Amino acid sequence: MSVGLFIPCFVDLFHPEAGIATVRLLEHLGVHLNYPVAQTCCGQPQFNAGHRDEARTLAQRFCNEFRPFDEIVSPSGSCVSMVRTHYPSLLGDDPVCGRVFELCEYLTTRLHVGPIGARLQGRAALHIGCHARRELHVEQAVRSLLAHVQGLEIVELDSDEWCCGFGGTFSVKFPEISTAMGTRKLGPMLEADVDYLISTDSSCLMHLRGLLDRRKQSRPRPMHVAEVLATCVGGP
Repeated sequence: MSVGLFIPCFVDLFHPEAGIATVRLLEHLGVHLNYPVAQTCCGQPQFNAGHRDEARTLAQRFCNEFRPFDEIVSPSGSCVSMVRTHYPSLLGDDPVCGRVFELCEYLTTRLHVGPIGARLQGRAALHIGCHARRELHVEQAVRSLLAHVQGLEIVELDSDEWCCGFGGTFSVKFPEISTAMGTRKLGPMLEADVDYLISTDSSCLMHLRGLLDRRKQSRPRPMHVAEVLATCVGGP
């Protein structure tokens, strides 16, 4: 079984810790990963902006680069959803699209992992990105994995299903609305005084971290779910 690792732009450029944690976690679980160095953006920004020809070019490149692998795993529900849900409208029935999995989905449905010895002491709010929640339907996978993290309490909040307001190009085109949505999203977390903000997507974390930094809020600490689960490996 050959497994390809897809690292999205936001992880590569802004949150490499999530990618490093993904590798450490999967290798700890016995998965031998392959990283095709020629991989690029999945094309979601172009697709969302209506530039379908440019998005199609990137989609074709993605499929060509990852075609040799039996399975492809990525720490991003947003980009995985782009490949699985929207590539068919650009490329037709390419079998690569059905071989791409979000990290938590991969851990539960392909590796069938249970408790892995992850540890994180404190209380956390959980933000499952819109694509992961509504298009990939991985909420149960994420929650089942975090339920086994020793010392961690997931605090249920009214804002759990609210969009963070990022939306990629949406935040660029409509910054005021994006900021207002993110601020609303953070409100219940700040009131609950949680220690961590855990998410499946680095793009959401980047947006919410920026709002926290602007308010000079040191808590909650944003963490990708891969970073939480990789505590089972030990070390920094």
